[in-house]
Amino acid sequence: MANIRSRKLTLPVAALSVSLLALAGCGSEGSDGAGGSGDVDCAAYESYGTFDGAEVSVYSSIVDLEAEYLENSWADFSECTGIEVAFEGSKEFETQVGVRAQGGTAPDLAIFPQPGLLAAQAGNLKPAPQAVSDLVDEGWSPDWKKYGTVDGTFYGAPMLANIKGYVWYVPATFEEKGWEVPTTWDEMTELTEKIAGEEEEIKPWCAGFESGEATGWPGTDWIEDAVLREHGPDVYDQWVAHEIPFDDPRIVESFDRVGDILKNDDFVNGGFGDSRSILSTAFAEAGQPVLDGQCAMHHQASFQAANWPEGTNVAEDGDVWAFMTPPVDPAAGTAITGGGEMVGAYADRPEVVALQTYMATAEFANARVSQGGAISANKGLDPELAGSDLDRQSIELLQDPNTVFRFDGSDLMPGAVGSNSFWSGIVNWINGSSTEEVTKSVEDSWPSS
Repeated sequence: MANIRSRKLTLPVAALSVSLLALAGCGSEGSDGAGGSGDVDCAAYESYGTFDGAEVSVYSSIVDLEAEYLENSWADFSECTGIEVAFEGSKEFETQVGVRAQGGTAPDLAIFPQPGLLAAQAGNLKPAPQAVSDLVDEGWSPDWKKYGTVDGTFYGAPMLANIKGYVWYVPATFEEKGWEVPTTWDEMTELTEKIAGEEEEIKPWCAGFESGEATGWPGTDWIEDAVLREHGPDVYDQWVAHEIPFDDPRIVESFDRVGDILKNDDFVNGGFGDSRSILSTAFAEAGQPVLDGQCAMHHQASFQAANWPEGTNVAEDGDVWAFMTPPVDPAAGTAITGGGEMVGAYADRPEVVALQTYMATAEFANARVSQGGAISANKGLDPELAGSDLDRQSIELLQDPNTVFRFDGSDLMPGAVGSNSFWSGIVNWINGSSTEEVTKSVEDSWPSS
């Protein structure tokens, strides 16, 4: 269900990046690029070679409008190199990509929505070419390259990204009430207690973990944020890799830190009911009481921007805005969790390598992000091309060398845990099971090999 969690805000198609639009020259009439003019300086693509009549197939979980944006992003590349890109987006990608590989009908390139799925396919994938490896070294932090590496071999370059851990609020309400945006977890707790003690109509928090068979996943995001902020990246990495048990006392401590909010009926669930109503509240609808004045804060990723009603102004002085879940210790700096896609190859024909290389460049990132509704952690991405203030803020966070970034933990854990016992454990936890019971049950479910 990683594609659910990495859902991004979709906005009207904007022009491609200024740098690409400024190019003029060899393009033919009727280019499929987002600019649509056909005025493309093909000198920008000469290094990739020409492959008249060659075709490269790309398979992904990205569908609908986002798929159109993606195809626009390589349209000029396709025109200038002669490579026809046959793109297929499918909601069944997670289950079908392995079936296709095993059946001999694998795509040339696959866009994996989580590192664990890429790792599961490593035996079928081609190691990334040196040009791609060099681009990732130049354009991303080492953590991102690690997520595309399996057993020491680098397979997949990062593509797009999303940031989790935002806390959504109404700026006008905070100003009216005299509430300050918290800069530490303790301050966030104090604000929670203040709202609960002084406001009759407004609960501090609203939350929703219902997501069909994936019910519980928003709760895992809460836990991951707490572990990273309370115990730091080293403990987080050890926990995700099972180098420490899931029920390690430090993980229990972070569960309880989150539980102090989510399992307290005085603090949740504004607009819906008591704490157990979290499990029957759809995650995409859970933030609405913030706008309705029934709750003050809602914890959800950057893609929450797409869940607000049409016309909602998402801005620092707008209808709704968000701050990053603050650190437990301010001295530890900014730490964020998030997600993103990885591009892996099942074939290494020259035309496949050419497209794979282009998709690892800052030029590709700029072309996609400039259309709106997406961000990337590529250091060469121009934040000013972002489609919204929130996307711009997210890009700046990702590009900040002082930011500690870690991939969503449940996406890195084995499927039996990350998308099974961890999710169901959250359900049991909200329903009243103790932290010790839940963390032990998840630990007991961890595959032995």
